[in-house]
Amino acid sequence: MDNNQNINEEENFAEMFENSLLEMESFKPGQQIETQIVSISGNTIFLQLSGKSEGILDREELTDKEGNCTVKEGETIKVFFLSAKNGEKHFTTKISGDKADNSALQNAYSNGIPVEGHVEKEIKGGFEIRVGGTRAFCPYSQMGKRRVEDASEYVGQNLTFKIIEYKENGRNILVSNRAIHEEERRKQLDGFKETLKEGEIIHGVVAALRNFGAFVDLGGIQALLPISEISRKRIDDIADVLTVGQEIDALIISLDWQTERISLSLKALEADPWDGAAERYPVGSKQEGEVVRIADFGLFVSLEPGLDGLVHVSELKDDPRDSNPQRAYKRGQSIAVVIASVDEGARRISLKTAAKAQDDEAQGQFMGSDVDSETYNPFASLLKNKKS
Repeated sequence: MDNNQNINEEENFAEMFENSLLEMESFKPGQQIETQIVSISGNTIFLQLSGKSEGILDREELTDKEGNCTVKEGETIKVFFLSAKNGEKHFTTKISGDKADNSALQNAYSNGIPVEGHVEKEIKGGFEIRVGGTRAFCPYSQMGKRRVEDASEYVGQNLTFKIIEYKENGRNILVSNRAIHEEERRKQLDGFKETLKEGEIIHGVVAALRNFGAFVDLGGIQALLPISEISRKRIDDIADVLTVGQEIDALIISLDWQTERISLSLKALEADPWDGAAERYPVGSKQEGEVVRIADFGLFVSLEPGLDGLVHVSELKDDPRDSNPQRAYKRGQSIAVVIASVDEGARRISLKTAAKAQDDEAQGQFMGSDVDSETYNPFASLLKNKKS
């Protein structure tokens, strides 16, 4: 036996062994797999299974309205096993059209395979759906991600559904479009659980504005950006700083997968204004600020975004206008103040109005002058004589 014969026998054995493995490979109807597109030829998409084995998928399942194929060779997709015919394994992304016969629909119900349906019209309690040549019913509560104001907008659309009831040999079929969205959401959440972490900076798009904050789309899941976390500057109207469709980078400050709540912060990405505040605002220096809040006990004055100081009501008593801050001042008003003290650790700044500081300084100079105490206090001489 020569070397060529040995090589041929080894190749034949390897081929027989591979074929035996392929024969052993089996799929259950409805089984979902993730596979790679090997090639696209004519109306057929060939899928990689194992070794040299390939599966078959109709090209029309992955085309847009203009008939263009939406996938390319080498791309990974998820498909459902339908059947094996003449040694070929047929797969689908959803059951639709001519494939949606009674047997296929029962298989779709038993194995959770999606079906494509055409929303024919609104009827009592929901919609009439046509799947292939079969009629089905979708309740209002099972259509779309959430309820819409005008349900008629669904009429005429081709949507994907899951069969949730199959009775009377296909004469009574109940379908759900919402179940498809919920399944996609669960898969997205599983993916986000693996990738999102607290303290991470994430890119998103502002989806909606509310009085309490903004909802940000992170690519399939929404997070809340509270109004208090948008900026260190006080915000009265969120629409002044954010718009729907705006792209932002924000820090994830909390994750709660049980309640599916994600909280973001833009403010956390800004520099902390309290760092070095004592150097920027030395005691005794005169500053210009803006009244941002008025309370019975005093005024809160913003020196810069995120850095507010308090003028206590006791520092307003000598103000010639009024000792009641609610009547004498208004929000947004500019005011000259003097730094009385700065405590970076406690994040507190005490202020005086410039007028009050000037009065205090003048009185201090007068009390510390060489003026005779008896001249300043006419009762001093009486007290002195009494002691003597």
